[in-house]
Amino acid sequence: MATLNLIGAGRVGQTLARRWQQHGYFTVQDVLTRSADSAAAACTFIGAGRPVSDLGSMRNADVWMLAVPDAAIAENAALLAASEAPASSIFHCSGALDSSALAALQACGWRCASAHCLLSFTSAHSASQQFPGTPCALEGEASTRAVLHAAFSAIGARCFDIAAQNKLLYHAGAVFATNFLPVLQATAEAAWSASGVPAELLPDLRQALLHNAVANITRLGPAAALTGPAARGDLAAVTRQASAVSHWDPAAGAAYRALSDLALRLANSSKASEASAASTSCAGAFSSKSI
Repeated sequence: MATLNLIGAGRVGQTLARRWQQHGYFTVQDVLTRSADSAAAACTFIGAGRPVSDLGSMRNADVWMLAVPDAAIAENAALLAASEAPASSIFHCSGALDSSALAALQACGWRCASAHCLLSFTSAHSASQQFPGTPCALEGEASTRAVLHAAFSAIGARCFDIAAQNKLLYHAGAVFATNFLPVLQATAEAAWSASGVPAELLPDLRQALLHNAVANITRLGPAAALTGPAARGDLAAVTRQASAVSHWDPAAGAAYRALSDLALRLANSSKASEASAASTSCAGAFSSKSI
């Protein structure tokens, strides 16, 4: 069985390593984190691995995973390159950065790639349970991408390739889909509180509105699920509300205007698609009647 070394073992690193260990795909070997205690805790959660305190203590491995924050990827790659460890396959887990962040290792003959899973890793335990079916974007050197495609597929991921130049836009999409939702909900609840909605009603509002919105988007798609003044094309209402929000919170007002512009674009696009479909349907009916 191929061996796997981990540099960094937070929620992402622990989740992936645990699933590979449980599925018997990789043998988790050495684990290096910021402290001996966190490395030991990671190994306990993963169910395998040897906690180490420095790069010099890490053994050779078939595959290395660099699961550290984005800002630390290049630095850790340079440190690993300086350690003169034998070249192998390595990948980082950033959604926004491509494999060029591992340039120091590429220069030493390492086969570098990146792999990003479209999943909210709120905790390693919950992410491990939610992982099956998770899309995973692969980028980088071809042979390492092939290794990663097989490895991630073995633990239930749905892999696809992405070009290096598209990673920032790809990751921004993930931010829109997940990271901004808590911000929007927090802003909504702050606006309700400021307008006099009783605090005891906020949890119920949160649960009901979010549940219904997600259900509608899942069932109908974003365009058909859109409601509110933008969906109706009520520009006057949008303008009045934007002014009220800006008076309450200028940053929230700017966000309201920007999101309303996008909502109007979505509504107009949906109407144009419906009109085109109706026109095609009418043309088909006329043609069949003529025959």
